[in-house]
Amino acid sequence: MDNRDLFSADHEAFRTEVRRFVESEVAPYHFDWEQKRSFPRDLWRKAGELGLLCCNMPEAYGGAGADWLYNVIVIEEFWRAGVSGPGSAFLVHSDVVAPYLLAGASEELKRHWLPKMVRGEAIAALGMTEPSGGSDVQNIRTAAVRDGDDFIVNGQKIFISNGIKCDFVVLACKTDATARAKGISLLLVEADRKGFKKGRNLEKIGLHSQDIAELFFADVRVPASNLIGDVNGGFKVLMGNLVQERLSQAVRSTTVCETAIEWTVRYTRERKAFGQTIGDFQNTQFVLADLDAKTTAARVYTDWCIKRHMQGNLDPVNAAKLKMISTVLQGEVLDKCLQFFGGYGYMREYPIARAFVDARMTRIGGGSIEVMQQIIGRDLFKRIQ
Repeated sequence: MDNRDLFSADHEAFRTEVRRFVESEVAPYHFDWEQKRSFPRDLWRKAGELGLLCCNMPEAYGGAGADWLYNVIVIEEFWRAGVSGPGSAFLVHSDVVAPYLLAGASEELKRHWLPKMVRGEAIAALGMTEPSGGSDVQNIRTAAVRDGDDFIVNGQKIFISNGIKCDFVVLACKTDATARAKGISLLLVEADRKGFKKGRNLEKIGLHSQDIAELFFADVRVPASNLIGDVNGGFKVLMGNLVQERLSQAVRSTTVCETAIEWTVRYTRERKAFGQTIGDFQNTQFVLADLDAKTTAARVYTDWCIKRHMQGNLDPVNAAKLKMISTVLQGEVLDKCLQFFGGYGYMREYPIARAFVDARMTRIGGGSIEVMQQIIGRDLFKRIQ
């Protein structure tokens, strides 16, 4: 959408740099990385050198002290180019994990890990999901039992983004087995600790160049100083960043919707059938007009939520609404746009095909659509008496 009023001239200059980086260092190689099911670790360092990781990290921890709009620009430019593997991996690193450390880690942990995250020298992952739990974080089974100055961790996590390459994982554990949310703690667990093992790079239907793993913990000894937040206070820390996490996902989804429509308009303008271009058919124009109108509405809502977040007053209900609306719309846009490509839309060499399968994850990750509906529904019945 044109005429967005979020960004300054400095923001747009940064956008130009991000776009150049994506065009030169990422886009030409991304399809090959998808075939290999991974992208090189060196890309993290290159992105760090240009300030594309954890853009809003304070200067005290190695960052530029920029505002969060710089993070937004990185998300938009990576997903606009269809480079979903690094786009997703960097989002988890910068917009999901880094805020947990900044909000709840000790000064020692911050000064050790955050500058490395900014430079791309250390890759971060978040360990919440378990084989038996899915979105039910309160009932996790991975246990951390206090033993002197340490915790001994046993358990298993699954579907962990950046899990193969991660240098550490922020791990959600049960430190009080008798409690639900109030029995959860967060521990920073370094990847080289004895008993911490990474499983295989799981085979996904999309996001092929981003690694996702199963993680195993067998009597892993972790110092209590690695706590993020208080003992049994992990759920509060997790909830404190969910607004930004879900807003980041909406930024991604809205950008993909806009991009898919652009791809489709260009394709249907050139592709001919029955003596005219596909774009000349009234059905094509009506379907794309409907998708464009819905995407414009999603963009306006997304930018409104970004403004609220920048002011520090975006609430969890609006974040849930936006996450639900934008990800559902992403699925609809990719499905209907792919149809106009015909058989070519079914070929992985076409960006629309890869974007189609990548889109399916968005209604699951970061809280499923059903969880969003529950949040919205509870608020609705509370507000209306």
